[in-house]
Amino acid sequence: MPRTRRRALAAVTLLIAGSGILAAAGPAQAADPVIPTLTNIRTGLNAGFDRVVLDLGSGPAPAVSYQLVDELTADPSGEIVWLTGEYFINVAAFPAAAHDTAGNPTYTGPQKFRTRNLHNVMAVAVTGDFEASLNIGLGVRSRTAVNVFTLSAPNRVVIDVAH
Repeated sequence: MPRTRRRALAAVTLLIAGSGILAAAGPAQAADPVIPTLTNIRTGLNAGFDRVVLDLGSGPAPAVSYQLVDELTADPSGEIVWLTGEYFINVAAFPAAAHDTAGNPTYTGPQKFRTRNLHNVMAVAVTGDFEASLNIGLGVRSRTAVNVFTLSAPNRVVIDVAH
């Protein structure tokens, strides 16, 4: 055993013994955290705003953010994602995915689709599903207020875009 490793082990042993705490051997491997997976994308017209809802499976609610961008790019390739719209909104959810731990898709809907029933949101696209980060792009007619938040029981990411 290398000298520095023995010293570190001795220091930890001394610290545990000195504090009067008995240490038990931990599990050989910790369980992987549960990452909520995308199961559906829904859209709806409301008074004053368009709503896009990302339905997610079980797990902790992801952190969400958005950016107004000049163009949408695919994560991780960086290729431009062509989507109908005058302006674009990139929404990121972490941790979240559109596939299960075996790599099988959990969202089997279209990767891009038009939203003809909405006033401002013209199209939606899944732009990234990489390293527990899920990205959704929106093409919109005009730059207006955006509100992105999560709901639980069941997990959802809600994107409201003002008219």
